[in-house]
Amino acid sequence: MRKRMLDVLMLVIGAFFFALAVNLFAIPNDLGEGGVTGITLILYYLFQWSPGVTNFILNAFLLLIGYKFLDGKTTFYTIIAVAANSLFLHLTHGWSIPSDELIINTIFAGVFAGVGIGMIIRVGGTTAGSAILARIANKYLDWNISYALLFFDLIVVFSSYFIIGAEKMMFTIVMLYIGTKVMDFIIEGLNTKKAITVISENKSEIAEQVNTLMDRGVTILSGKGNYTGQSKEILYIVINKQELSMLKKIIRSCDKKAFVIVHDVRDVFGEGFVDISK
Repeated sequence: MRKRMLDVLMLVIGAFFFALAVNLFAIPNDLGEGGVTGITLILYYLFQWSPGVTNFILNAFLLLIGYKFLDGKTTFYTIIAVAANSLFLHLTHGWSIPSDELIINTIFAGVFAGVGIGMIIRVGGTTAGSAILARIANKYLDWNISYALLFFDLIVVFSSYFIIGAEKMMFTIVMLYIGTKVMDFIIEGLNTKKAITVISENKSEIAEQVNTLMDRGVTILSGKGNYTGQSKEILYIVINKQELSMLKKIIRSCDKKAFVIVHDVRDVFGEGFVDISK
């Protein structure tokens, strides 16, 4: 129950940050946006329709169509996020800050939007609209959520060219890119993982030191050299990014001729990392 309450708090705070991105930075500078919010802004620039009301109606319609692609928890969290986002868009409409620097405003629009959407997605919600399409792409095509969202958002952004012009459209693309990078940071955090493949004649010594000094498990894979035809045992180790320096020292002290491959890993579940049931 406590976790559910914290998740809801994150959804509300995330929705508030996203509303600030739109009302403090995007609208005063005639910038566009992606997805449903981008359509909302186009309609606002054309007809002065309330962004909060328009956002709620469009997202509610898309949620009715796409809810079957989301699980129960995600649907519930998305309803909260959409309602909170629409409310904050309405309440903060007309807020402003004393800044006329378009570049600075574009950067902060991206940062605020990235923080807001990142917080919502991190706890398992979406902002509906293109976020639903991004979730579907992640589920069935294994696309990165942030970049899938960017792809669908760009479709709307290019459409806004006829309303906001070429220069503001280009600034909007910069804003979306910044938002995507910030969103990645919020979703995945600083604690990225590394998967290490080691081929060495002193594999046993390396494995023992990794077990003892780093308290990390080592998996031994069977391999075979194509040129020599000799069988080889390959070490496979998953560690936190901060532990890479220590692992390199261990390998270097055991075998300076070792062949080492370092891979970036996005998600790791299991003992010593994240419980797969979460």
